[in-house]
Amino acid sequence: MTNKDHGEANTAQEATGEPAGNLKDPTSYSPTGNKGQHHWKSSTVAEPGLDQRGTVFFAALQMTRMPMILTDPRQDDNPIVFSNKAFLDLTGYEEAEVVGRNCRFLQGADTDRETVRELRDAIAAEEAISIEILNYRRDGSAFWNAVFVAPVYDADGQLIYFFASQLDVTRRRSSEQAFRQAQKMEAIGQLTAGLAHDFNNLLQVVAGNLDMLQGDELTDRQHRLVGNAARAADRGSRLTRQLLAFARKTRLEPRRTDLNTLIHEFGDLIDNTVGAQVRLVTALERRLPEIDIDPTHLEMAVLNVLINARDAMPQGGKVTIATELWKLNGNAAAHQLPEGDYVVLAISDEGVGMNEEVRQRAIEPFFTTKGSERGTGLGLAMVHGFVQQSRGRLEIDSELGGGTTIRMLFPVAGTESIAAPAPRVDRASTGGSETILLVEDSDDVRALAQEQLEALGYTVLVVSSGEEALALLGDRQVDLLFTDIVMPGGMSGLELVEQFHALRPETPILMTTGYNEDLVADIPRGSRLDVIGKPYRRRELADRIRVALDRHSTGERPAEQGFGPKEG
Repeated sequence: MTNKDHGEANTAQEATGEPAGNLKDPTSYSPTGNKGQHHWKSSTVAEPGLDQRGTVFFAALQMTRMPMILTDPRQDDNPIVFSNKAFLDLTGYEEAEVVGRNCRFLQGADTDRETVRELRDAIAAEEAISIEILNYRRDGSAFWNAVFVAPVYDADGQLIYFFASQLDVTRRRSSEQAFRQAQKMEAIGQLTAGLAHDFNNLLQVVAGNLDMLQGDELTDRQHRLVGNAARAADRGSRLTRQLLAFARKTRLEPRRTDLNTLIHEFGDLIDNTVGAQVRLVTALERRLPEIDIDPTHLEMAVLNVLINARDAMPQGGKVTIATELWKLNGNAAAHQLPEGDYVVLAISDEGVGMNEEVRQRAIEPFFTTKGSERGTGLGLAMVHGFVQQSRGRLEIDSELGGGTTIRMLFPVAGTESIAAPAPRVDRASTGGSETILLVEDSDDVRALAQEQLEALGYTVLVVSSGEEALALLGDRQVDLLFTDIVMPGGMSGLELVEQFHALRPETPILMTTGYNEDLVADIPRGSRLDVIGKPYRRRELADRIRVALDRHSTGERPAEQGFGPKEG
């Protein structure tokens, strides 16, 4: 190879080099924090030997924390001929185990073959390259290595060495991956919640009309067909609740709870879920502090995890349910949680386990390895959303062939007490003669609600927007405002409630939504409102309307709603 113009004059006894300003760098990390302009992408040395090790420059190589090596392409297989101390710290090898070997000994089972090919092509072409590659330490642990390789020539232009610096960028890669995953899940969550809202409106019309039909005189065959359709609507409603749980848009009613007591309370249900082939073991730490949790949603989460554990062990096995107290102080950041005390619920199985790719995707909605006939892929997605909405964290430890542990971390309850919700009195058969202002943008849902309310004896004023509601109000007697929350294209239900409350502070309010019930937390405290989720059944609507009206007549203030923490 002929001597190259390296951009700087070659002075006797002084190395020269070509600046790396135009070097392609696909990595997202720079040790200098800037694009390389001054450092060299190739060099020419006046003294090619490695014997002078008493200079300050050699000392600097050994003192730097940047791992570095030199290889000799003139020898067979381009072996390492020099490594500094930082390289030994990075890889865990001793110098005698490194010198004389080709760098491929750092590669392993999951090292990308295409990346290796790019590295080999650059070396064959005597070109500089900056690349990230998965390498392995002496103890077998993997790390992401940001490698920069460049050629070194002698004064005659002959290739004598390759210089390589390395940097462990594993933590940065993990942070970037977690950030991308969070962005993806947030986008999926927003899309999912929007779809669930529209789907709930459709289900409201289907379920409501089926309710009306069931009150008529039908033949046995008609009753059976209507019943089948009603059960399908109920399953659709459960599906949307799971979607909203994943999107962290479901409504929670947390109360102070002893986790161990809760596990014992639905012990029979747990036994029935896992079946006779599975041996269920509990290891519950005594005297755990209480947590603020929605017991119903926690039960759903536990059952979803147990179903996965059962399905992972088709021949049977052991499932362990364990609780314990964790004090996260210095290590809280590793769990992406604030410092403090956490009650941990762990469910472990001896099943087939998951590889890393499956583990990373396990909480994605509709991702399943069971096949469409056995799973929707919403179980762990729902669990993840519920735990996050409860200010906790879901962790998954799994190894292919080594079983799986699902861990839910919940913060210990504060000093403030959350009272258990008062039981509702069933007033489903009771109507009334009061006047209700109904605000609903969906024509089908509005017509259905009007028919249901009028069948109960109420006088119903019907409008399709918040603006129409305020214009109609005037001096009219209105005993209850019943409004949807999400009404695109104009005044939202929340804005209507604020203005209505300012005009009629003593008039009760019932809100309905198929989407984001935690928005109600933005309404001023003391307003007389309640929330009913879509799709609601006729009996439930009758009950909630009557409760709201009776609360007004008795002067009773509504109990505060247990909404989940609002998302930022």
